[in-house]
Amino acid sequence: MASTDRQTASWARRMGALLVDWFACMLVVIAFVGPARYFPATAEDAAGVNPSLLTLGLLVLESTVLTCLAGGSFGKLVTRLRVVRYDGHPGPIDPIRAFGRSFLVALVIPPLVFRPDGRGLHDIVAGTMTVPLAPRR
Repeated sequence: MASTDRQTASWARRMGALLVDWFACMLVVIAFVGPARYFPATAEDAAGVNPSLLTLGLLVLESTVLTCLAGGSFGKLVTRLRVVRYDGHPGPIDPIRAFGRSFLVALVIPPLVFRPDGRGLHDIVAGTMTVPLAPRR
């Protein structure tokens, strides 16, 4: 693959985007299961599906869909980051690559293993890179 001349986004900005995504997904799950189920006071309140797993699943789904449609997850869009193809092709990320990338991010370790150019293992496998948008004028 040919490298593009764009610089990857900083690790701190990408972590900030991930925190925005997690918090947004957590709020959606709380809206559906209720605060008592999300933050159980007793073991009885915690019975059933683990809300944290629902949050993780929603994060993968949200990140996959929005990366295909808008070029990045909700958190990336808010922090002005985009996921682009590493080969420089202007087209959107296809759903299979977007899902694989999102799934690897959910595993936690792949984003922590990265190359000197700043691309994590999830980006290398998907053939993508996360770049900052140009500042607003």
